[in-house]
Amino acid sequence: MAQQDLSIGALGKMTGTKVETIRFYEKIGILPAPARTAGNYRSYGHDHVRRLTFVRRVRDLGFPLETVRAMLDLADQPDRPCGEVDALVLEQLHEVERKIADLERLREELDRLAHQCRRGGRMAECRIIEALSPHHEDGRCCP
Repeated sequence: MAQQDLSIGALGKMTGTKVETIRFYEKIGILPAPARTAGNYRSYGHDHVRRLTFVRRVRDLGFPLETVRAMLDLADQPDRPCGEVDALVLEQLHEVERKIADLERLREELDRLAHQCRRGGRMAECRIIEALSPHHEDGRCCP
């Protein structure tokens, strides 16, 4: 099968994308509708491979679909300055840094909980369950 006449399965294999995802990207306009064969099967070409590979890379970097769409729109205008793409990348970098900070706080809390455990004890004495259970300020358990 030539690269200009790819089935949806072949496109998926080439790009590491599930068939359902390709159909979804077509439905929302991220990937243009392909030509159809005489038997009404989708027929993808080189531009689909290039575009889907780009989308996969951008998604792998954690960009949301609306940003993918914006980047595709910008990429389709090669004479435009790239400042808007730079801004989108910086915005994503800040989001990743925020998530890393959240994960570091989560790790610290889990580490604190793990060190409260008295190995081999009974559930009634479990410090982790106690620490996770909601309590009133006077020590009574919340319903």
